[in-house]
Amino acid sequence: MSLRLVIMGVAGCGKSTVGAALSEQLQIPYEDGDDLHSADAVEKMRAGIPLGDDDRWPWLDRIANTLERDAPLIIGCSALRRSYRDRIRAGAGGPVTFVHLAGDRDLIASRMASRAGHYMPLSLLDSQFATLERPGPDEAIEVTIDQPMDAIIEQILSTLGGNPQ
Repeated sequence: MSLRLVIMGVAGCGKSTVGAALSEQLQIPYEDGDDLHSADAVEKMRAGIPLGDDDRWPWLDRIANTLERDAPLIIGCSALRRSYRDRIRAGAGGPVTFVHLAGDRDLIASRMASRAGHYMPLSLLDSQFATLERPGPDEAIEVTIDQPMDAIIEQILSTLGGNPQ
């Protein structure tokens, strides 16, 4: 069975960093879901305009199609609502494991303020938290991000159990 792993959470929670570290540990590719946004969606976010469902559905379909086509794969995707996660599961061509990187607003805001070169402005963080429907234990592995990166990776790997490819 091919692993389909989605690293999820609000902007600035560390999806790309965790995804890249897991990719190295598991020796499977990581893809940043931000790269699958349409140019129009990126421009909206860059302008400080939150995306709505109509903006997200095609993007979520691209995420699912990428998981189906390229598994085993780790992909970063906010997947903020259960309906978004369900859409990804429905189109991914096999089981999908979600890892929710959870943290409080202040910690994530401080991380966003210190990063450079990303189109997502800090002003959209509140809309991300407003949209987030925290997944339950039946839906995702939850990892708190207020710990060292090594501990985050170890927690995910131990929950996945050995070599889950």
